[in-house]
Amino acid sequence: MANPPLKAVTLTHVRYTRGDQLGHFLAWISLVPVFITFAGFLSHFIFRRELQGMFFALGFLISQFINELIKTSVQQSRPETCVQLEMCDSHGWPSSHSQYMFFFAIYFTLLTYRKSRLNRGNNGDNDGDLKWAFVLIAWVLALLTMYSRVYLGYHTMAQVFAGAVLGMFLGAWWFWVVTNVLSKIFPVIEESALGRMFYLKDTSHIANVMKFEYDNARAARKVMAEKTH
Repeated sequence: MANPPLKAVTLTHVRYTRGDQLGHFLAWISLVPVFITFAGFLSHFIFRRELQGMFFALGFLISQFINELIKTSVQQSRPETCVQLEMCDSHGWPSSHSQYMFFFAIYFTLLTYRKSRLNRGNNGDNDGDLKWAFVLIAWVLALLTMYSRVYLGYHTMAQVFAGAVLGMFLGAWWFWVVTNVLSKIFPVIEESALGRMFYLKDTSHIANVMKFEYDNARAARKVMAEKTH
């Protein structure tokens, strides 16, 4: 009886040419979406419980579902290098990695811009430039991820560009939906039994969350110190 063919878990299955230092670097870059998902959104939920971040993550799920739907419908093959990469059994248009990163970059940019408008005239905001530095890093990572998928042989240029355009469109659309539609139910979620149980909160209306939490933490410590004396 013949053994059934093996299939790799493509989530972290990235190959590059042995000895190719640039390929090695780009292979790690290609894993950035995995790091954002597990190290970013998972830790954000555990430690922050922010509704904005949770709906940001929900947007990613919707984006990836649309990506798989399009891939299944179009069924465009990957480049010929898919034989070496053992990826010929999956479709390539549009690139999900490229779509993921450009969704992240545009949403994060719009979120930072919205926060910067709230911070206008707020002298306590000392990290505005740092936030925009992170925005720049997000776009650099998006471009590097797009390039890595072509360089490593997983996609064609057309496939990664299609992913980038679709990711930016969906990211901007989902930001509009969250900001103008879904944010109206954030107070309801906060006051719900589930919201109270898991301490779900919305701080998108606060200009500088870090300063707000810092000031409140100091005030609480002073109150506790007064009670002990």
